[in-house]
Amino acid sequence: MDKLIQRADVLVEALPYIRTFAGKTIVIKYGGNAMVQDALKYGFAEDVVLLKYVGLNPVIVHGGGPQINHMLARLGIQPTFQRGVRVTDQETMDVVQMVLGVINKEIVTLLNQHGGKAIGITGQDAGSVLCKPLSMKAWSRGLHPGTRGAARHAPGFDQGKDYGFVGEVDTINPHLVATLQQENFIPVIAPIGVDPRGRPHNINADLVAGAMASALKAEKLLMLTDVQGIHDASKCHLSTLSRKNVARMMKQGTIGEGMLPKVRACLRALDDGVPKAHIIDGRVAHAILLELFTDKGIGTEIVA
Repeated sequence: MDKLIQRADVLVEALPYIRTFAGKTIVIKYGGNAMVQDALKYGFAEDVVLLKYVGLNPVIVHGGGPQINHMLARLGIQPTFQRGVRVTDQETMDVVQMVLGVINKEIVTLLNQHGGKAIGITGQDAGSVLCKPLSMKAWSRGLHPGTRGAARHAPGFDQGKDYGFVGEVDTINPHLVATLQQENFIPVIAPIGVDPRGRPHNINADLVAGAMASALKAEKLLMLTDVQGIHDASKCHLSTLSRKNVARMMKQGTIGEGMLPKVRACLRALDDGVPKAHIIDGRVAHAILLELFTDKGIGTEIVA
């Protein structure tokens, strides 16, 4: 009986959040171990389908870096990285499109198996994500927004080079995604954009998720990762941060480069009117439900 009462208490705790978020869009960046481990994948699918059934409108943006690396290794293609970004020639881009396509359909299938009605797209479809080539200079400036001149470049950095078919979000056209939502689908988006010449580009999935949350006027942006959230200089987990404090931590170097794309995406979304962004540990079972529907949450929420 005590266990039944505890379960009822959980449902009662969730009720005000369900009521508040009903009909609202929640953009979820799906990545990390939650995309790899079977138990976490199934838990993720259950969470997303539950969100849909209780009246929320989840939109999924997924990555695929480890899977792309694995396929490149199988094909004997040596990957090249500059400041954490994959240099993408035409051969590599072909692999990226293939792998992201497979991942996209796997996610769609898993959601459908758990009772959802999911459909997979890329940013190429209906011109949903228009992009421009990402330069190393622009990426470095984004990683170190408070620096100027040569101070922002690592030794050996060549400002004259670029990343090939790696894109930077230019414009989001949310019409297709919004139409799918109206038809009760769960959109699952692979982060491939198209440039003005119609050429596909690989884009950081964190940044696509942030831009998509902005364009859809989402209620929340959730970033699944493999850490608890944001930590301060003494490695203590921070449950809530203001946008101002996050910007200060970026300038101080407290937030490491691996977290910076996620934080940049969160700040963009906040600047464009998304009320809250969350960075949560996808290794925790049912992390999405715990962050959205409990008073304490499990990750770091960033508020405007």
